[in-house]
Amino acid sequence: MTLALLLSGQGGQHPGMFDRTADHPETQAIFASAKPLLGGVDPRDLVRQGGEALHANRTGQILCCLAALASWRALGGAVTGRTIVAGYSIGDLAAWGVTGRLAPADVLKLAARRAEAMDKASGTGFGLAGIRGLGLDALQALAVRHACHLAIRNAADSGVVGGARDDLEALCRAAHERGAQRAVVLPVHTPSHTPMLAAASDAFRDALGQMPTQRPPPGAPRLVSGLDGAVVFRSDDGLDKLAKQISHCIDWAACLEACREYGADHVLELGPGHALATMARSALPGAKVHALEEFRSIAGVADWLGRP
Repeated sequence: MTLALLLSGQGGQHPGMFDRTADHPETQAIFASAKPLLGGVDPRDLVRQGGEALHANRTGQILCCLAALASWRALGGAVTGRTIVAGYSIGDLAAWGVTGRLAPADVLKLAARRAEAMDKASGTGFGLAGIRGLGLDALQALAVRHACHLAIRNAADSGVVGGARDDLEALCRAAHERGAQRAVVLPVHTPSHTPMLAAASDAFRDALGQMPTQRPPPGAPRLVSGLDGAVVFRSDDGLDKLAKQISHCIDWAACLEACREYGADHVLELGPGHALATMARSALPGAKVHALEEFRSIAGVADWLGRP
């Protein structure tokens, strides 16, 4: 078996996102390290309360990294053999923890710093919109026309754009008029992966420089950059891309292509939601694809991974 682990971005946070990992003995230290970053509130209690607070930028980025790290720790020895990891947006940072290049507690601290830098750079009234059913060239032209920016390349006919929310709403209406199958403003309040966040890239690059990196342990999963799908061999190069992706369009389609080229025949999404699993089913049609949240328990995931 060759496994691709996909680490979710923001947007899918919900009250049950820690149901499979909250009580697992191997995850307790990770949940504890997130508590001080969330104002002293246990992240498990925070998500169970639900509401709009889960989608605040800083909270959302911490929770998404926490979900990936807790799931990885809970799976423990269930993941064996060849494994490749790719993270979507904030999931790109979580991937550094999953592959052992950053300590989990440092990943969570950096998630908070990343969000703070992004909020400072963007202000209020901005966000992202997801468009499916238009070619990327047409979507790029539509974004320019509405003072927005192409932020994520998901597939040949699917992308995400960033900008002011009023402009995004107008862009979505125009996309529907042009035949888009889906065009919606997402529950994200920051124009991530656009030039509007150039200052945030600079600030986060400084934050990354203050955190010690680790040598991946023997047998660690292969890490690909969420910016362009290239394998990360040198930490300095990878960290530069990790900072750069905040203000540059990211190519998720290239990340999925890297997983296909690596020979992934199983795909597992770690994190809230199942959006990445859905995209992977189209990009890797011969693979067996699941999101962790499609299982009732971690034991069920381990059983699936252990099957021939």
